[in-house]
Amino acid sequence: MSNVEGILQYSHVDICYNRIPAVCDVSFTLEKGEILGIVGESGSGKSTLIRAAMGLLGPNGLVTGGNIWYQGINLPDLSVRAFNRINGTHLAMIFQNAGSSFCPIRTVGSQLLEAVRAHERIGKSQFRARAVKLLNKIGFEDPQRVLDSYPFELSGGMNQRVGIAAAMLMRPEILLADEPTSALDASVQKQVVEEMLLLRRLFHTSMILVSHNIGVVRAVADKVLVMCKGTAVEYGPAKQVLEQPAQDYTRTLIAAVPVLRRS
Repeated sequence: MSNVEGILQYSHVDICYNRIPAVCDVSFTLEKGEILGIVGESGSGKSTLIRAAMGLLGPNGLVTGGNIWYQGINLPDLSVRAFNRINGTHLAMIFQNAGSSFCPIRTVGSQLLEAVRAHERIGKSQFRARAVKLLNKIGFEDPQRVLDSYPFELSGGMNQRVGIAAAMLMRPEILLADEPTSALDASVQKQVVEEMLLLRRLFHTSMILVSHNIGVVRAVADKVLVMCKGTAVEYGPAKQVLEQPAQDYTRTLIAAVPVLRRS
């Protein structure tokens, strides 16, 4: 074990798929309560980085070098069973299309209850109270209706917002968001951004937001990591990286996307 700083630390991480390098020598530190934005084009290694922290690289993916430290544990060393114990309770992930992960013939509430019961013993009424309280806190006007709805009865944006809420039911310390706004229109993107900032204020949750959209990252991130072809080309405070980029690649990304500012 090394002298680990922050709540999550990547130290010279290499990742391969079928022995072909996908991420090379990437290092960064996530502090408590911080939001880190990871940006870059498709195929730059953004999603691979955060999936590695949760053991979600699939059968062909492997961390081949470096370390990913969390609470003194090098995450790539964990077994599947050990990952199952911390995923959801300590680290949680939001995917691009949360609605696709819901079963269409079961209510949202029943599926969220099942997810919570995978980690703790809880009765239906206790779960219901917890879920309603959380949904209320993050701005859902009718949480009872949401829990009793089937996924197809909710809009895509609402399903995505429910997916974010679901990830927070176990109060994880770290939330990993993989392109959570890319399939949404501008107004719903703004809602999701506001929701993520609210979660940080309410629970002091640390977050990593992966996105190709620097406009969204600009609205939430404290620090930014810029990825290109599996390597980190720029890393630092968001204001510095996005307003005074040192690399031509970063300048190109900034010029290519709309700006979504904090309200």
